[in-house]
Amino acid sequence: MLLKQFFIDKIAHSSYLIGGNQTCAIVDPSRDIDWYLEAAEEEGLRITHIIETHLHADFVSGHLDLADATGAEIYAPKAGNCTFKHVAVEQGDEFIIEDMKFHVLETPGHTPDCLVYAVSDLSRGEEPVLAFTGDTLFVNDVGRPDLFPGRAKELAEKLYHNLHDKVMKLPDSCFVLPAHGAGSLCGKAMGSMRFSTIGYEKQHNPALLIKDINEFVKSLTEDMPPAPDHFARCSDINRKGPVLVKTLSSPKPMSPKDFREKSQEGNTIIVSLRDYATFGGQHIPGSYHIDVSGNFSTFAGWILPPDKDILLVTNDPKKADKATVMLRRVGLDRAFGYLRGGTHAWVMSGYETEHIYQLSPAEVHEKITKEGYTLLDVRSKDEFDAGHVKGAINILGMDLRTEYTKLESEKPVIAMCGSGHRSSIACSILKQKGFKYVYNAAGGITGYRNAGFLKS
Repeated sequence: MLLKQFFIDKIAHSSYLIGGNQTCAIVDPSRDIDWYLEAAEEEGLRITHIIETHLHADFVSGHLDLADATGAEIYAPKAGNCTFKHVAVEQGDEFIIEDMKFHVLETPGHTPDCLVYAVSDLSRGEEPVLAFTGDTLFVNDVGRPDLFPGRAKELAEKLYHNLHDKVMKLPDSCFVLPAHGAGSLCGKAMGSMRFSTIGYEKQHNPALLIKDINEFVKSLTEDMPPAPDHFARCSDINRKGPVLVKTLSSPKPMSPKDFREKSQEGNTIIVSLRDYATFGGQHIPGSYHIDVSGNFSTFAGWILPPDKDILLVTNDPKKADKATVMLRRVGLDRAFGYLRGGTHAWVMSGYETEHIYQLSPAEVHEKITKEGYTLLDVRSKDEFDAGHVKGAINILGMDLRTEYTKLESEKPVIAMCGSGHRSSIACSILKQKGFKYVYNAAGGITGYRNAGFLKS
């Protein structure tokens, strides 16, 4: 048995190649399928199976792209009611790939269609040696059950029973191979290890150590991290089957004139990919700011409208290509073009720009000690509760799209996060909403604390 793990940083997604001597399967593939094709070729294997543990909510799957490229069959949950050609599997089903037997366990909880695939290496024995646990069981955590409105309690109860009556009945030595790790919003507190064992999770996983079902449900339905907008879209995209990537066009380089004309159409948005200091120095009015070197996919999926053409601003065409891949991971397939020459070319053409002042920790401290400034902490509630500047208002940055009305638009606002990245996203949203005096706290609360202004 050959096993390879593939990991996408930021969205913290794990997928797998599991193979024998001639053939292999890909489990929970991403939309970037080249690395599976290359890995299979390197090992001299043919991809014959594509296996989905559930309809993923946080990213668009590559199952159709991979099937189109290889002719492999897709195995997906019967409860998912997928509309593309596939083999629908449910509790008790089994299938064999060379010496590997896959046992299907239905484990609804995170989503109504979740499965776990326990795999036996028949060349060595009947006992399952590993389990692809998808978003049912993570390292140090379990899948969040609150993504379906009105069903959180029901799904949490199902998750409890499926974990205790099915998953934890697997051998203690069985490897746990989840679909996500630390950094994913599909759980509450995932560990940074990318695999574990059933036995270790039984002993150390906080969720599995809760024996009372009511306490378990409470722990997974209260104070959960916010869910990005694309979580509500991606499951349905995956159910119907995404558009094949090969049919999508790459963003084209555009002159400032063409870029400006396109940006004035009603179906277009502008996204700047640069770092927050550069964006603050000069940017095209109305732009969203999401640094491509950060958690770009998640934040783009969270705040960008999916029904608009996307224009990208960067000085590096390679970053436009990188951003396009990251946009497609969350179902944003309309990257239309990028500004050739970046903002420099824009201002050389005589076009207007806007600015967001970047404040050092000392400047932040000086301003908030005066009256008339609003300090807006755009971190999550958990982060805010763990430590914040006295007098700060807490509104999650992504929620400012609607919650901006809670602020006075004529009053200067200083946005603060952990480092300056998320707060810059928030600043770009506030500028779109007509706020005139917007400042970004460069270095965030981390810099503010290290400067000695925040006392523990």
